[in-house]
Amino acid sequence: MKKLYTFIFFLLSFNVGAQTGIPVPEFKQFEVALQQFMQRWEILGASVAFGTEDRLVYARAFGYADLARTEPLQPYHLLRVASLSKPVTAMAVMKLVEQGRISLAGKAFGPQGYLRSPYYTSVITDQRVYDITVQELLEHSAGWDRLVGCDGFGSCDPVDFPLHVAQKQNVPSPVGDSTMVRFLLAKRLNFAPGTRYAYSNIGYLVLGKIVEAVTGQSYETWVQNNLLAPAGALEAHLGRDLPTGKLEREAEYQSQYRTLACNGSGQTVPAAYGGFHLEAMSAHGGWVCSARDLVRLVQAVEGGPDRPGLLTPATLATLVRPSTPEPGYAKGWQVNRVGNRWHGGRLDGTATYLVRTSGGYTWAILLNTCPSTPAFWKELDQLGWVAVPGATGWPSHNLSTPLQNATALTAALDSASVLLRWTRGTGTRRLVLMRADGPVDVFPTDGVRYTAAPFGQGEPLGHGTYVIADEAADSVAIRNLDSRHSYHIRVVEYADNSATNNQPVYTLDGNPTLVLQPAGALALNIYPNPAHEELAVAGANVALPYELMSQDGRQVSSGQMAPGQTIPVVDLQPGTYFIRFQAPEGIVSRRFVKE
Repeated sequence: MKKLYTFIFFLLSFNVGAQTGIPVPEFKQFEVALQQFMQRWEILGASVAFGTEDRLVYARAFGYADLARTEPLQPYHLLRVASLSKPVTAMAVMKLVEQGRISLAGKAFGPQGYLRSPYYTSVITDQRVYDITVQELLEHSAGWDRLVGCDGFGSCDPVDFPLHVAQKQNVPSPVGDSTMVRFLLAKRLNFAPGTRYAYSNIGYLVLGKIVEAVTGQSYETWVQNNLLAPAGALEAHLGRDLPTGKLEREAEYQSQYRTLACNGSGQTVPAAYGGFHLEAMSAHGGWVCSARDLVRLVQAVEGGPDRPGLLTPATLATLVRPSTPEPGYAKGWQVNRVGNRWHGGRLDGTATYLVRTSGGYTWAILLNTCPSTPAFWKELDQLGWVAVPGATGWPSHNLSTPLQNATALTAALDSASVLLRWTRGTGTRRLVLMRADGPVDVFPTDGVRYTAAPFGQGEPLGHGTYVIADEAADSVAIRNLDSRHSYHIRVVEYADNSATNNQPVYTLDGNPTLVLQPAGALALNIYPNPAHEELAVAGANVALPYELMSQDGRQVSSGQMAPGQTIPVVDLQPGTYFIRFQAPEGIVSRRFVKE
């Protein structure tokens, strides 16, 4: 029996310690500490990334991405980051400050403020609200103290009681972030703005609304386009409450308790899935991303030897300067006297930590389990520091995925072959993935090379997905497809060079995709073929946009063809061409010869 218990313990240890990502020997000591931490606190999965200066030197994952423990967590999985959203929002606001579009001294509300709408101002009863500045929102000194109860609750953070907010505001559930702000504006402040510190989720929701008011874009869109994308942090999106809204490659969360659904259905649900309204957390707790992209973002904001930071040194200094009411907090970051800064985040099913040290080391730890004891958080705070003593021996490689993906994927096809073309991104090569009759939903893993083969003949990635090409160029021809099937295609940019220590690292967010519809989806026939002056088309009963393309995939003309109309080809040089129609059923291409 003792041997049986020993064997079971070994299996449990092995399962908890399952590792994915590119091994880095210098981090062995850290990995031992992490696996012991995961066993001690029964953590489902952990995604971890480390960087130094502006290089990503480590990105690995441990444990599982799903509650059934069948899918190993990968570095490419996305996880909720909870209050690590606050540093993201703070950096976005400071970017707008740097551009002169927001002032730290600017008022948040009122005729002279950024948010002037009666939707907000009509419910304000405490005139001190009009004194709140952007800086006070960033530093949690705007006047709200969520630890002081209201409306019979032990606290006064509307995030904690969305059903009550909906009832008081007379709006349907689940409530949005603007409604959360409006609810609290109707209350009196707990102290005069700027006089003391009190951590505030609502203050950061207000900052998100200011970003929208100033830019005319949604908070998510502006932050992605102006902060995350320039950093190469493509794996970041605002999340959704329910499993039905789960993002591509998003992990599952191990909920610790159940509560009433925030949508007002009256059902009791796992808190991590419908108990709190993640869509209403946006700028204070709504982001979902990978650990490696959080590290890339922090590094890009500071810059490095080969590239300037996304914030100037002066703006960065303002960002991390301790506030007067609370020297341990700056703007979206906790700070200390030696120049380290960090932030944690917690939700049911989510525990996260992000650190930037004064020595230039950055790490992110994302968990899909959240123990609630102070001892757990103390250990999580110390965990990353295990790796730092060996930092002088850290490798010189950079495991960052390509900054830009391939784009503009097109296909020209006839009954015999398909010519795929794309615009190259910043990687060294591209994989072309294909699946019949379903989207590509399995992905290449960092450090693994794949052998390309004709569709269906190589080793599948999974779910019927195959690597059909591995190209340094910007096109590939594929043949012998079955006209009875649709084919889903995805082009994956990757880096594989001396900088990555000749390890392939793949960019999986925002890959260009297209679907080749079955040949019988729309019966279009062109004639005469060969053609001399014009092409006629039979089978079209609606106007169809079209492109004329050379045999190598270059567009030579385009237009729109109405039913019964012909397409001029008299000016084309003799040769083989494709005509590509954008039909409601999908893209339909035909080959013809110009005499």
